[in-house]
Amino acid sequence: MPESGGEAATGDKHSYGQILKSSALIGLSTVANLAIGVIRTKAMAIWLGPAGFGLMGLYSSIADLAQSAASMGINGSGVRQIAEAVGAHEPERIARAALVLRRTAVLLGVIGAAFLIIFSRQVSTFTFGSDQHAIDVKLLSATVFFSCLSGGQAALIQGMRRLSDLVKMGVLGAAAGTIISIPLVYLLREDGIVPALIGGAGMTLIASSWYSRKIKIRPPAMSVAQIGREAAALLQLGFAFMASGLMMTGASYAIRVFVLHKLGFEAAGLYQSAWTLGGMYVGVILGSMGTDFYPRLTAAARDNSACNRLVNEQTQVSILLAGPGVTATLILAPIVIALFYSSKFQAAVEVLRWLCLGMALRVISWPMGFIVVAKGAQSLFFWSELAWTSVYVALAWVCVSVFDLKGAGIAFFGSYIFHVLVIYVIVRRLSGFRWSSTNIKVGLIFVSVLSLVFFGFYELTYPVAMTIGICSLTASSIYSIRSLLNLVSLNRMPRSVMRVLERFRLVETAT
Repeated sequence: MPESGGEAATGDKHSYGQILKSSALIGLSTVANLAIGVIRTKAMAIWLGPAGFGLMGLYSSIADLAQSAASMGINGSGVRQIAEAVGAHEPERIARAALVLRRTAVLLGVIGAAFLIIFSRQVSTFTFGSDQHAIDVKLLSATVFFSCLSGGQAALIQGMRRLSDLVKMGVLGAAAGTIISIPLVYLLREDGIVPALIGGAGMTLIASSWYSRKIKIRPPAMSVAQIGREAAALLQLGFAFMASGLMMTGASYAIRVFVLHKLGFEAAGLYQSAWTLGGMYVGVILGSMGTDFYPRLTAAARDNSACNRLVNEQTQVSILLAGPGVTATLILAPIVIALFYSSKFQAAVEVLRWLCLGMALRVISWPMGFIVVAKGAQSLFFWSELAWTSVYVALAWVCVSVFDLKGAGIAFFGSYIFHVLVIYVIVRRLSGFRWSSTNIKVGLIFVSVLSLVFFGFYELTYPVAMTIGICSLTASSIYSIRSLLNLVSLNRMPRSVMRVLERFRLVETAT
């Protein structure tokens, strides 16, 4: 009997090619979003400063938390239902799921916006210590409504595996949102933060509406009772997604409140800047997991061997892609912060480096977590996420009190040590998953590199640490590129790309 997941990472080149293709496509969109983000973030940092940037982060956390609660997880459950229907080639089922998803998103958006308006004073008091921000919190209800609608439409596009449209939607929404938000913050400074967030969410809604309407689905004839039953199933399935999203955004919100109350607005802004940069590159990898990998895994969820093979393949590619990027962020943290923000944000360097370590572990744990979601093990998913959230918030409370700002980064890193261990035990029992020997080797290589670089900046002089870091980055980057090239068919590479690879001796010259 074959072992589930054992040497699965040596799967066929087509599967690896699919992973790399989706990662590359999302990566290109992220580069575009990154260029847009540099302009937007630099402008916000200059005009708002650390304190204003911290205020913007808190407003964003409030909106994200309210949207996570309001959406009831239908974005994730909608993707799962539509992906299953697509995999089964059932057009009628796809049409019903799409109709219910859209109508449910509208209803939940209205409820979420109303909730934020009604409890605006309480939210302002809990977050800022007074109700002086209550009006701004009420205005954020528009952001919640727009986000619920655009999330439902994005779920339809993702479930249909229209990856190109999803990428275009993200870039177009980000560009349009930046065009609106920069003038608002320039003219109004801190008073322009909330209008800028509303404008950004509105542009994302317009972009998602445009691309979702390109999906030609004949509206099915459904009674109110049928829609109600389908919506109930959608919400029931979405509970685990809602709980996970709510806990993640809730933890993020709680950590920002801890930092604000203990260290002030400026520290909150420094943490926000480090968080944004720490997750920027890794977001490419995690984005490809949720966009393409999750629907593919859902289709294979009943076959443990295939499921485990896909997860090992995704893990291998993710580590190879993320390792050099996280290492580069660790090494170049002062330069990156100066580039994206200003010299006033240099105090964020240390917390950024701790966050990078946590992000590296997140790349390892997320593919395994998708096994729990794809198999519909809602109870396991809920309790594992609750355990992680509890550990994260508790660690943050202690570490921020003891280590000040960098304590928030230490807590994030510690929480993901816990998360990796817990998720591995769960999926080992759920599907018989285990890391392949290849993944263990690759993981150990990059853990060693990251540890060497990280501790070098604490124990060695800056020039020596930087020299070791650059050498480690160069070696690990070459190793990653060569390993990735071995996973795909080179004869399918564009000739222009092959010439570049041959010039740097990353592949053998064709004869």
